[in-house]
Amino acid sequence: MNTVGHFTGEPQIATSRSDVRWYAVQTRSRHERIVAAQLREQGVSTFLPMITHVQRWSDRRKLVELPLFSGYLFVHATVSPQTRRTVLFARGVAGFVAMGGQPLPIPDEQIDNVKELLAKHPWCAVHPFLKIGQRVRIRGGSLEGLEGILVAHNGDKQLVISVDAIERSFSIRIDGYDVEPV
Repeated sequence: MNTVGHFTGEPQIATSRSDVRWYAVQTRSRHERIVAAQLREQGVSTFLPMITHVQRWSDRRKLVELPLFSGYLFVHATVSPQTRRTVLFARGVAGFVAMGGQPLPIPDEQIDNVKELLAKHPWCAVHPFLKIGQRVRIRGGSLEGLEGILVAHNGDKQLVISVDAIERSFSIRIDGYDVEPV
């Protein structure tokens, strides 16, 4: 399974660089690409992490590109009334991931982890969201410094990377990497 992520430049709507944050936007089923394209056309920076998956039918197999987090994409902007209107009126948008009616900012480190892993590690899979388990950091190798939750599945060590705001996670195999507690 290969991975790829789509990120489009700096936000054009932002008023102050310090106010620019990452936010998750929930979409209708299978509307992630449509929403991302609409928002880019409106000048909103988006990130839609994608993975390539082998789809099997009874008579053939085909590589298909799917969103890593089904039903979600990320925007990098200030949440001004203009930006909210632009995002919420895009066809296929269900809304911002919010708490108390306010869009919930996602820490830059979580988005950076997703981008870095997709860029460096082609074998990843969607993983159930976890709140329990020990956080670890990888020491050495091409994944040096990445943090996540260490889990074991059928004897394989895996690192689970989570985006808390959307309660979605994915995992990578880390056999052969040294890990340390965070």
